[in-house]
Amino acid sequence: MSPGPDFAIVMRQSLVFGKRFAIITSLGIGLAIFVHVAYAVLGVGLLIQSTDWLFKLIQLAGAAYLIYIGYGAIQSQASNSSASKVGQSEPLVSTKKLMTDGKAFRLGFITNVLNPKATLFFLSLFTTLVDATTPLAVQSFYGVWMAVITALWFVFLSYILASNKVRGFFSQFGHWIDRVLGGFLVALALFLLWSIFN
Repeated sequence: MSPGPDFAIVMRQSLVFGKRFAIITSLGIGLAIFVHVAYAVLGVGLLIQSTDWLFKLIQLAGAAYLIYIGYGAIQSQASNSSASKVGQSEPLVSTKKLMTDGKAFRLGFITNVLNPKATLFFLSLFTTLVDATTPLAVQSFYGVWMAVITALWFVFLSYILASNKVRGFFSQFGHWIDRVLGGFLVALALFLLWSIFN
């Protein structure tokens, strides 16, 4: 629930493209949890943790992706369409050209898979609380539980952020919110790069 790349992406999707695409992005984030669970359960997590260069490579990929989506958000332009008027629930930009269901889902999935925060969380969780004697059924339950709870949290967040009151407040400043969130993602990436090389 703490702010991070997933939170920023869902917030951006809600404010810029509306509830539908934010929910689809949230489902992508939830499904991506299974990737983290899989490598943790299969022992790849331990390999990543013990192989410094591999873990750094994953962190670099995550930082590069954050910079990519953050830079795109920073370039956001003000919308002059009638949909941006206060109180309307339509997306702040035309979604037909910029966003599709598949793109929204991939955005959530890739953001979470490459999210260094999620990687660190699952590495620490599964290497300290789960061991070789933990039944596979229990490990699987943990994974399904985390994926479902994560998806539900971000779907709930999508509903809140896409509500008329919230969107009405942000509609006039949507491009600035987009730029701030983009800057936040780039800052996260730079902080990650700093932590890798220091």
